[in-house]
Amino acid sequence: MLVVDDSRMQRRILSSQLVRAGYTVVEAASAEEALAISADEPPELVISDWMMPGMSGIEFCQALRARAGESYVYFILLTSKTESAEIARGLDGGADDFLTKPVSGDELRARISAGERILRMERELTDKNRLLSSTLGELQSLYDSIDRDLVEAQKLQQSLVRDRHRDFGAAEVSLLLRPSGRVGGDLVGFFPINDRSIGVFSIDVSGHGITSALMTARLAGYLSGGSPEQNIALVPTSSGAYEPRAPDEVAGQLNRIVVQDMQTETYFTMAYADVDLVSGQVRLVQAGHPHPAIQRRDGGVEFLGCGGLPVGLIDDAGYETVEATLESGDRLFLMSDGITEAEGPSGRQLGESGVATLLTRCAGLRATAFLEAFMWHLSDFAGPDFADDVSGAFFDFHGASRDGHNPRSAAER
Repeated sequence: MLVVDDSRMQRRILSSQLVRAGYTVVEAASAEEALAISADEPPELVISDWMMPGMSGIEFCQALRARAGESYVYFILLTSKTESAEIARGLDGGADDFLTKPVSGDELRARISAGERILRMERELTDKNRLLSSTLGELQSLYDSIDRDLVEAQKLQQSLVRDRHRDFGAAEVSLLLRPSGRVGGDLVGFFPINDRSIGVFSIDVSGHGITSALMTARLAGYLSGGSPEQNIALVPTSSGAYEPRAPDEVAGQLNRIVVQDMQTETYFTMAYADVDLVSGQVRLVQAGHPHPAIQRRDGGVEFLGCGGLPVGLIDDAGYETVEATLESGDRLFLMSDGITEAEGPSGRQLGESGVATLLTRCAGLRATAFLEAFMWHLSDFAGPDFADDVSGAFFDFHGASRDGHNPRSAAER
C-alpha cells in the first residue's frame, strides 16, 4: 500500500493506523516521488492527498492510470473538500473513493476493505480473462486445424464429381455442385450403363458438414462409372456387358444398405434416371427428392415423379419407377432442394414455378452455357450466398447425332 502526502505528520498518522491493521505501507512525500516508486513496484492501493506542491493528487492519479499496468490500482483521495461538485471532479479524474480530513480510523479501514473487495474481484476477473484468452487461443488453433482438414476434404469431395460435362453424341450431361460450406451433403453424377444407355443421379444427404460428406463419398462408390462391378445400378449379363437395374430397385437396394448395413441415423433423398440414348426412353425414381423436370423443345416444362420416401429412413420402404420419353431437343433436370427452396429477399421460396421460369429463360442455351445462365438467374433471385447446398444434373437429349449418323456408344464416350 502506498501513502502519498506532503505532510510528514499526516503520513505517519495514516501509516501507523494501517500498520496496526496488518498492512505493509510505503510512504512518498510527493506525487513525483510516488510515481517513481510505482514504476519499480506498482502498488495495489494508493491513499493520496489531493492538494500537494507540484503535481496534485488528481494529476498523480491520472498519470498512474495512463501507465495502464496489468493490475488495477485502487485510488483513494484525501481531501478537506466537502462540496459534492469537487468530490465528483475527483472521481471523474480517476479516483475510486475519497476520505475527508481528519481521517477516522474506522472509516479508513472500511474504505480500504471496500477497495480490497474490488481488487479481489478484479484479480478474479483478470484470471478468468486470462484463462478465457488461453482457451480461445486453443480453440482458434483447433479451428485452424479443422479448417485445414475441411479444405482438403472439400478438394476430395469435389473430386467425386471430376467430370462436370460430357458429350455422348446423342446427349450431353452437365453437372452443378455448389456446397454452402466447405463440404456438403449433395452429390450429382452420371455413368455409362452400356452401348446405348446412361444413368444420371442427384442425391441430397441429410444435414451438413463432415458426416454428410462422408456419406456422399460412400454413395459415390455405389454409383461409380469407374467401377461398374460395384455399381448397384448395373446388372451384369452373361456376355460380360451390363443392363440397367430398374430405378425403383436401385432405390430399394440403397435403402437396405443404409438401414441394415450402415446402421446410421443419416438418410438421403435421391432422383435417379436411366436414359436410352437411341429411343429417349427415361425410367426414373424419385425418393423424397424435388420433382425432376423435363423441358420440352418448345420451352414447356413438366414435372415428373410421385414423391416417395427418402432413402435410409424405413426398412423395406417401397419405391416406384416413372417413365417418360424425351424427344430431340428436350432436357431432363434432376435438382436438389437447395434450388427449389432457395429464398428471395422477401423470404419467398423459388418453388417449382420459379424453377420453370428459370428454365424458360435459359431455353435457348445448351450444356454448360445453359448451366451458367441458370446459376446466374438463381443467384439473381436468392443472392450469391446460398443457405443450402445447390446441385443439379442437366441431361440435354439430341436424338440422332447432328451429322445424321448413329451416335457413338455411351461406353465409347
